Amino acid sequence: MAKEEYGAKDLAVLEGLDAVRKRPGMYIGTTDSQGLMHCLWEIIDNSVDEALAGFCDDIVVTLHTDGSIEVADNGRGIPVDKEPKTGLSGVEVVMTKLHAGAKFGSSSYNAVGGLHGVGSSVVNALSSRLDVYVDREGLTHHMSFHQGHPGVYADADTEHPSPDSPFKRTRKNRPTELEITGKVPAKRTGTRIRYWADPEIFNSTAEFSYERLIDRVRQTSFLVPGLKITVIDENVPATGDASVDEMLEVDGDEVSDGTPIADEQAETPEPDSAVVPQGVAVAKADAANRTHARVEEFRHTGGVKDFVDFLSHGEPVSDIWRIQGEDTYEEETQSVGENGELHAQKVTRTCGVDIALRWVNGYDTTIRSFVNIIETPGGGMHVDGLMNSVTRQVRKAVEANARRLKVNLRDSNMRVERDDIMAGLVAVVTVRIAEPQFQGQTKDVLGTAQVKPIVTRMADSQFGEMISGSKRGYKEQSGRVLEKIVGEMHARVQSRKAKEVTRRKNALESASMPSKLSDCQPGNDDVAELFIVEGDSALGTAKAARNSGFQALLPIRGKILNVQKASITQMLSNKECAAIIQVVGAGSGQSFDIEQSRYHKVIMMTDADVDGAHIRILLLTLFYRYMRPLIEHGYVYAAVPPLHRIALAGSHKGEYIYTYSDDELEGKLADLDSRRISYNPDIQRYKGLGEMDADQLADTTMDPRTRMLRRIRMEDAAQAAEIFDLLMGDDVPPRKAFIVENADDFDRSKIDT
Repeated sequence: MAKEEYGAKDLAVLEGLDAVRKRPGMYIGTTDSQGLMHCLWEIIDNSVDEALAGFCDDIVVTLHTDGSIEVADNGRGIPVDKEPKTGLSGVEVVMTKLHAGAKFGSSSYNAVGGLHGVGSSVVNALSSRLDVYVDREGLTHHMSFHQGHPGVYADADTEHPSPDSPFKRTRKNRPTELEITGKVPAKRTGTRIRYWADPEIFNSTAEFSYERLIDRVRQTSFLVPGLKITVIDENVPATGDASVDEMLEVDGDEVSDGTPIADEQAETPEPDSAVVPQGVAVAKADAANRTHARVEEFRHTGGVKDFVDFLSHGEPVSDIWRIQGEDTYEEETQSVGENGELHAQKVTRTCGVDIALRWVNGYDTTIRSFVNIIETPGGGMHVDGLMNSVTRQVRKAVEANARRLKVNLRDSNMRVERDDIMAGLVAVVTVRIAEPQFQGQTKDVLGTAQVKPIVTRMADSQFGEMISGSKRGYKEQSGRVLEKIVGEMHARVQSRKAKEVTRRKNALESASMPSKLSDCQPGNDDVAELFIVEGDSALGTAKAARNSGFQALLPIRGKILNVQKASITQMLSNKECAAIIQVVGAGSGQSFDIEQSRYHKVIMMTDADVDGAHIRILLLTLFYRYMRPLIEHGYVYAAVPPLHRIALAGSHKGEYIYTYSDDELEGKLADLDSRRISYNPDIQRYKGLGEMDADQLADTTMDPRTRMLRRIRMEDAAQAAEIFDLLMGDDVPPRKAFIVENADDFDRSKIDT
């Protein structure tokens, strides 16, 4: 085999933004839907950084029908003067040079979301066309780009620019002069960027997600109080006669019929009608002319407090508590000198902390953490600092109130753990710092170590006063929170004990089960069924009707506790609830382990009447609150016993037909009459399961070959939580309103589904 030659001629040098187009995944992760959305985040985050710096309070995102996306803000506008080192305008530097921008210095931005300085230039490189308009110094400046290269488009229709229009590229190494397209009031500043994603880069499966955009915009509006973000979607008509007239106020300028009205004190007069000024005002004016466009506006003044309120589901145990403050720390970093060189320098940083938290009834935990506007799903130093403090302060408060909370401090098991505290906790943790350090390229975890002690000190001081009840107005709330946390602790301890005694490994463990349990034979765990039976009379019939090889029976007396209204301690002290949890054998709450469940079917077998339906919903509430994975994995069923038995006569004597509703009975009798099949007119109606004999109960309700079961499903956990809270909670007026509003839509066939 010939020896391959390898020399300098074989080395490829990619200049400018060509490297981005060659390896887009290095900059935006993927070239599918995720990468498509990432480009939009980069542009939006640049505008949000202006808001974080205090220079912008209005952002408009427009989704055009031609597939382009436009982001306009009323910030300071990208600099349009010459950058000394390159001789290029600030706009061209920002849009064409990687790792270029004001965020690498220390004078323009203190806390930002975009840190790499590649956002705008990367989006430019991956766009078939990008137009940028800047309002500064009374003028509107414009520049166009094709696949990252500056130049001029010859649009046949200037009102409808297109990436397919003829493009003349600026010659290499020659600066592109900014085009002056019009005049604006001297006080008006801002940036508007419109881009078309390049189909040569993004694959055919890449799809834009409007829902993800709305979620991100809503989240940002919470994190930057007072910032208004408007999303205009030209692709979907608005519902009703929605108007955007009320949105058309920008810096004191009123917009009527889409035409900006000049500020009377503006130094520069408005351009003539042929010149169209750009920016937020025009974006909203265009929306006013497009009354068919869907418009959604987000603005929250409460910040993270409003965010926690939005994230909270279920009955609140406490109000929303706020931890706020600033502190400083020292950090050694690489700074850019006057000549562009890097040198080590020790700087003093400011860390702003803003945390909101509350507890709600339930055991789900929702913690959202952010650095500036960057979400950190993996948490990091700020979350660790908070939870360390919260855990320590809660333990101190429990020890101080041990007698009232009935906690035996001598018992080593009676120690509050972090999982007990996090059950039902809803929190938003934000810090604002310059040049944060992250663990990993995806920015999932904050790694700036100096943040942790700052957050801990603030939480020790402020949260400590709240949870101890020493802060005015917090005594009652802190009491409820501590009771909930101690209840979770007891549930965890009880669950661990239940696991130790309820696994059916030998006869000794079986003997520890409730005496009223009629268990099935061991060795059939993969098909074992537990029937929860209403009443002792039905239990006697069910014992004779069941297959003891795989069917177990647990009777309950009447209606069990409504656990939606009760505390964990009350639930565990209820014999019926405790017996069900013990028999299932998989624990409860956060410690529930579906793999440890002793049965693969849990079947609620109650009478076919109103009381039976009430018992079923009470059982479902218990499963949902404390054994939710049973429902999520499809282990929970409702038996469907018949209401009537028709005894046939004549040649069909000895045959029986079962019906499950009055309507079905009437229809079946009419069918028999039409077919001239005789039957005993004395129709047997079952008032309860106990009225059936064993053969009838087996055939209709228990035998897998002939029975009918209804599986309980939960397709939307958040919606299910709202329904349970509405129908089974303490608040009566909303429940009454729900029943009245939906009475006309009642469908008997949907009961128990």
